[in-house]
Amino acid sequence: MLEYIIKRLIALVPVLFGITLLVFLAMHFVPGDVAQTLIGEKGGHEEVAKLRHELGLDKPIYVQYGIFLKHAITGNFGVSYQTMEPATGAVMRAFPVTIQLSLVAILFSMIIAIPAGIFAAVRQYSLFDNILMAGAVLGISMPIFWTAVLLMMLFSLRLRWFPFTGIISNGITLQHITGFHLLDAALTGNWTAFVDVLRHLVLPGIALGALPMAIIARMMRSSLLEVLQKDYVNTARAKGLSENVVILRHALRNALLPVITVVGLQFGNLLCGAILTETVFAMPGIGRLAVTSILFRDYPVVEALVLFTALAVVVVNLLVDVSYAYIDPRIRY
Repeated sequence: MLEYIIKRLIALVPVLFGITLLVFLAMHFVPGDVAQTLIGEKGGHEEVAKLRHELGLDKPIYVQYGIFLKHAITGNFGVSYQTMEPATGAVMRAFPVTIQLSLVAILFSMIIAIPAGIFAAVRQYSLFDNILMAGAVLGISMPIFWTAVLLMMLFSLRLRWFPFTGIISNGITLQHITGFHLLDAALTGNWTAFVDVLRHLVLPGIALGALPMAIIARMMRSSLLEVLQKDYVNTARAKGLSENVVILRHALRNALLPVITVVGLQFGNLLCGAILTETVFAMPGIGRLAVTSILFRDYPVVEALVLFTALAVVVVNLLVDVSYAYIDPRIRY
């Protein structure tokens, strides 16, 4: 297993290098002048040229990329053009919010989707199966921002069950240790803050998790239906084992393999979907930070954001590969 993990880590190096190249080129080939944007339309030519020199934008593109790559390796992406704070610090402050939201969304979707998919496969063509499939189609069809707005209008504005903006209520203090609000609240024993942060995450987590929940449920159903037709499952039934034992002990483990792949892929989609969700619920995560940074053409922050997000997706895919190898030992060889 260790050798398998090392091979996967080595294979990630060119992937991350390619990501840095694409991010850099995409940001620098966008039409417009970042120096002119920062100074404003009334800025003179000399002021713009001076700012371009200070930011290093007057250097050749390959020199700029070399500097960017050096900073990326050391974790130093420079200073934000908007706030003049380190870009890495701005990203690390916003990243835990998005990770918490994504984890809540994926846990919500898995807790509901996997049991629902199993039950639908066992009761194929039943009323529950038909309702599940209709609900899955509805979940896939509903845009994230539309689901978020509906949840906000119903549960926040009308019923007032949950807060609808931010990550923690005003007036509640929380000592930051790791940057993850739920974890910091648990570590410090601040259960008032823990409950408050969790309440802030419920509605955006549901809105963000609706799409992966529908996809995971459909995948779980189809995968288990396929496995239940295998010869070893029929053999287990012929031995006199109960249907629950056949499903949970013999069929479910193999049926989970494609589901794990879908969960890993959906986690990357959750990070992208967080941009819309965080904008609707005004959460201070990487989604809102990305929108404001792109609008202001804040190169260091955008580059740091994309690279950190890509790294998170790569790590999740690595964990999916490792879990694959753990469930099916044949993959290691």
